[in-house]
Amino acid sequence: MKPLEGQVALVAGATRGAGRGIATMLGAAGATVYCTGRSVRGGLASGASRPETIEETAEQVTALGGKGIAVRVDHTVEEEVEALCQRIRAEAGKLDVLVNDIWGGETLHELGLPFWKQSPAKARLMFDRAVYTHVVTSRYAVPLMLERDRGLIVEVTDGDSFGYRGGVSYDVTKMAVIRLAFAMSRDLRRTNITALAVTPGFLRSEEMLDGFGVKEANWRDAVKNVPDFIASETPSYVGRGVAALAADPNVHRRAGRVVASWTLAREYGFTDLDGSQPHWADYFERTYGKPYTVADEAAYASWLGGSIEIVCPDWPKY
Repeated sequence: MKPLEGQVALVAGATRGAGRGIATMLGAAGATVYCTGRSVRGGLASGASRPETIEETAEQVTALGGKGIAVRVDHTVEEEVEALCQRIRAEAGKLDVLVNDIWGGETLHELGLPFWKQSPAKARLMFDRAVYTHVVTSRYAVPLMLERDRGLIVEVTDGDSFGYRGGVSYDVTKMAVIRLAFAMSRDLRRTNITALAVTPGFLRSEEMLDGFGVKEANWRDAVKNVPDFIASETPSYVGRGVAALAADPNVHRRAGRVVASWTLAREYGFTDLDGSQPHWADYFERTYGKPYTVADEAAYASWLGGSIEIVCPDWPKY
């Protein structure tokens, strides 16, 4: 029997990247996974520059041994989120795992610009897409967990420290969902529902691979241009971490905390798809001689596939 067989999960923002990796690895562990997003076959999300769809994610979930269910949802629209949760109640009768991975800020983060030069309109849109959506989805999904007094809520963020993330709007957004996990854990402290935050490392997402001009099969070819890419990981790595958390009967000990994929890999003993066990923090300290604290714009430019040049004597230039 697979560890999550019989469990029902909702991965909000499952179209690509970490969301797809989490959805598919929950499926590989046996779960039924509702995969939501705005891009569907024949109708990509407005302004979308990527071809991935939620149907593809759901099919991968099923192929790996779970049951994938694609549902087109705009999580900024409260009525659509409420209808989604009503559907889950009607079809599955419960919800065991909620993953809030909605992002949509690929063109909004303005890394490297001081806040007085950033666009307020872009900041507001990022907050709506990547923070408000998490709040409204939790508002309607968590009551399904309360009915059975059990469940796991995962907020997907970027970084497991309080270091600066290279741009005010981006930094506030990613710190906000960490705080959201903590705040929800306080409201849930007398229940058996656990809220926490999880971060991937240097993610080899579809967008990152395309940005570096490589495929998963030859991703190491990009290392000659971006040396830090050698420590990258597939989206399935953080997915295996979330699946391990969902299967852990003692997960409540992590309530309100943020934990990294590389930390979970060592604690639970899983690997990435190729059998490796990337550890971004260890790599960073070995390479740059200082602890990883997500504290510099240049490192984040590399992480996110950007091209910001920061003049700083003890940091690499990209």
